[in-house]
Amino acid sequence: MLFTVYAVDKPDSLQIRLDNRQAHLEWAAGFMDKIKIGGPMLADDGEAMAGSMFVMEYDSVEALRDLFKNDPYNKAGLFESVTIRPFKALLGAAAQA
Repeated sequence: MLFTVYAVDKPDSLQIRLDNRQAHLEWAAGFMDKIKIGGPMLADDGEAMAGSMFVMEYDSVEALRDLFKNDPYNKAGLFESVTIRPFKALLGAAAQA
């Protein structure tokens, strides 16, 4: 099943993101086969990082929530909120796959 993971950074937390970026990328490397698309969300200026977004294929929302509890960004207290929801690909190239 597909899921979206939508994580919003706390205000003024760029340094937390930068300090934990390498650990976050190493963590994500452990399940790259599950990530359909992912990366940082940007602020309105189109440059400053403001959160993280993933579309992932995973067995259950509970298992995915457990996985994201171990995200180094989450452990460092970067996120103001993390929302995980089931997702149905209906439009675009990914829906055709």
